[in-house]
Amino acid sequence: MHGNWVLPIIVAGLAAIGVAVLGATITDLGPWYQSLEKPGWTPADPVFGIAWTLIFTLAAVAAVSTWRAAPSTRVSDTIIGLFALNGFLNVLWSLIFFRMQRPDWAFAELLLLWLSVGALVVFCGRYSRLASVALVPYLIWVTIAGALNWQVIELNGPFG
Repeated sequence: MHGNWVLPIIVAGLAAIGVAVLGATITDLGPWYQSLEKPGWTPADPVFGIAWTLIFTLAAVAAVSTWRAAPSTRVSDTIIGLFALNGFLNVLWSLIFFRMQRPDWAFAELLLLWLSVGALVVFCGRYSRLASVALVPYLIWVTIAGALNWQVIELNGPFG
């Protein structure tokens, strides 16, 4: 449907950067986070930045690939909506976990985030195998983040 690569690449890249920057701005690794007991398998702090950079890059590739393969404007709009919802849920998790300091509520929200990534994998896979494969690391990472979030609750709760 879409013959031009430039606009979707720019839009997807800016959206990925916007979500990443907003999430990073909300994420506070200060005294509260440092004081939390974390499981021994918690990745080192720099791993999170590397992982999210890769995930957001792959998500932008998936978005462009799916959008370009979309057979109609309705499908294109659905793709944009699913990625927008996912970006919102991604930032919301950081807000709940780090700013509100509620890992318990963040875990509940993370289940919605995980479902949104799963929906992206399935929906995008209908139109682009590349997109579906590119989103799998995101699903794996959110699964790991969920296990880590749960362990933080177990080791430090109750909250609030």
